[in-house]
Amino acid sequence: MTDSKTSPHALTFVLITVLIDMIGLGIIIPVLPRLIADIAHVDIAQASILGGWLFVAYSAMQFLFGPVIGNLSDAFGRRPVLLVSVAGLGIDYALTALAPTIGWLFAGRLIAGLCGASYTTANAFIADITPPEGRAKAFGMIGAAFGIGFIIGPGIGGFLATYGDRAPFYAAAAFSIANVLYGWFVLPETLSRDKRRPFALARANPLGALIAFRRHPVLVGFGAALFLHMLATNVYPAVWAYYTIYRFGWTEWQVGLSLTAFGVVTALVQGGLVGLFIQRFGERLAAVISLFVECVIAIGYGLATQGWMIYALLVIGALQGIAMPAINAMMTRQVDERTQGELQGAISSLMGIAAIIGPALATQLFGLFAGPGAVIELPGAPFFAAAILSVVALWLFVGVPRKA
Repeated sequence: MTDSKTSPHALTFVLITVLIDMIGLGIIIPVLPRLIADIAHVDIAQASILGGWLFVAYSAMQFLFGPVIGNLSDAFGRRPVLLVSVAGLGIDYALTALAPTIGWLFAGRLIAGLCGASYTTANAFIADITPPEGRAKAFGMIGAAFGIGFIIGPGIGGFLATYGDRAPFYAAAAFSIANVLYGWFVLPETLSRDKRRPFALARANPLGALIAFRRHPVLVGFGAALFLHMLATNVYPAVWAYYTIYRFGWTEWQVGLSLTAFGVVTALVQGGLVGLFIQRFGERLAAVISLFVECVIAIGYGLATQGWMIYALLVIGALQGIAMPAINAMMTRQVDERTQGELQGAISSLMGIAAIIGPALATQLFGLFAGPGAVIELPGAPFFAAAILSVVALWLFVGVPRKA
């Protein structure tokens, strides 16, 4: 077997795996609305409700099985867990491409969520093969692959959708199969048998990390604001495609282009503007500005009457991405060095819960206020709800004493 410490293929495989994971998630966003509508024989508004539950199924599996997958890799090694995860994603894409019923789509999303939880194993793999002084750079490369995948995924999905709603899934399945074959021949095992430990279900509790908030009461206000911020921002991936198709008559290609533009702008902000913005205004004021912009932009999306307005809002709305790193940085000051990992685990748990609740809330509101059966014709309702969540988040954040 190739030496795991020196093989260039090991890191390459992990980066490709994360990239394919995110491309697969990005591919389905522009094409899923019409695919659901076609399979279930419903309009776009009703398709959004089904799509919301598909989102919930995916996120719930990621949340529940992230710790399980990580513990399995500690017990049986990184290589088998990663290869099975990538193969499972290929099965999901194939099921979706061939799905004759909604049940098939749900089965595929459940498998994808479980296999997509392999990020924990990918990070452990990186820690195995990289010396301590190089891990930050390696983790940064994983973050870059994550972002690039979500940027190009919607564009690929929108383009391939011109050949049919199922074409993107065939392409994603082919990528996954190719990656499994590549990994089978080049991926080494990085966790020796003497360093493995028995699998313990008690150590795989996804809610256990939230205990950090009980141990540090000052974090409660910050945590509550951060959670509502996450709920608000989860509206966008959940209803973006449904809303733009319904409101502006966009094609899958146009939806994919808008999501790609969103990804590019967000990457530019996260990669360069966050540090400068926080340096100029300070963490607290930067978070206040970001949450305020988040509220205004959500209202703007809900009131937009022309497709071009979306792109104008995208540029300004990128500032809402500053809230998360600013609040996170403030929270790290409230705990000592020994409990930073516990804090980040608690924040990760909040993100997981928000990814389950947010899409369900957003899609249910869209289905209720759009389409022939709407209570009131108000398709922007999910964005107005996001604005309310942002206002409450801002109020809670401002309420945290400065001396904290």
